[in-house]
Amino acid sequence: MLGGRLRLGPDRREPPGPGLSRGGHREPAARPLRRRADHLAARLAAIEGPVVLVGHSYGGAVITNAAAGNPNVESLVYIAGFAPDKGETAFQLAAKYPGSRVTDDPDAPVPTALNAVPLGGEATNVDLYLKPEKFGEVFLSDRLDANRTRVLAATQRPATAASGNEPTRAVAWKTIPSWYLVATDDRTIGTDNLRFMAERAKATTVEVDAPHAVMETNPADVTELILRAAGDSRPSLAATGTSGRTAVLGGAAVLAVAAGTLITVRARRT
Repeated sequence: MLGGRLRLGPDRREPPGPGLSRGGHREPAARPLRRRADHLAARLAAIEGPVVLVGHSYGGAVITNAAAGNPNVESLVYIAGFAPDKGETAFQLAAKYPGSRVTDDPDAPVPTALNAVPLGGEATNVDLYLKPEKFGEVFLSDRLDANRTRVLAATQRPATAASGNEPTRAVAWKTIPSWYLVATDDRTIGTDNLRFMAERAKATTVEVDAPHAVMETNPADVTELILRAAGDSRPSLAATGTSGRTAVLGGAAVLAVAAGTLITVRARRT
């Protein structure tokens, strides 16, 4: 299964370093985030045997739609992720209860912590990036040092206004067992919104003192929950010495989706 490895962090390269920024050079724009549910559903259909799907942030909405009706998907794992019901959108869920700091003006045409980059065509066809000066507060809850925060801000993948407003078409968590990690200092979606979705899905839930980007600050907690969802009975990774970014699993293929981007899919049953 999987060739034995699962990467838990976003699949992106590090920028060359702060020197380029100081020299006025900019990194090429990251590939825009697009709805991946149909693509993921097609990948799932090609996998034989049991599958555990993992989604962080908007990736939760992707796995919710993609896994519906697939009998091989045995578990859904939401890592501070959206778990929408039919007809709901990510933007609606993030505004249900207070806690998100993506905007401090609900009437603003663009959330105040975001930069909108036009993609052409209709006015709503824009990529949305967290402003560099807001990234540490909103995405990381000021938990990482300044250098790492700058790296992550420079390599962030954008959301789109269209994807955040796209209603959910199918709801896998109504028929597939779910696991949920609630980040108790989530300033992107909002902790109370995470709790609401976890409770509604009747998910097996753990709460971790962490920001929205829990994979950066608490990778062992993320890995441990995925192992539990995959039916792994081994002790915690802290005891085994396994890296927090790489886990060796057995018995099920594991696909991880971070912010809607498929991170790993290598299904080879042994």
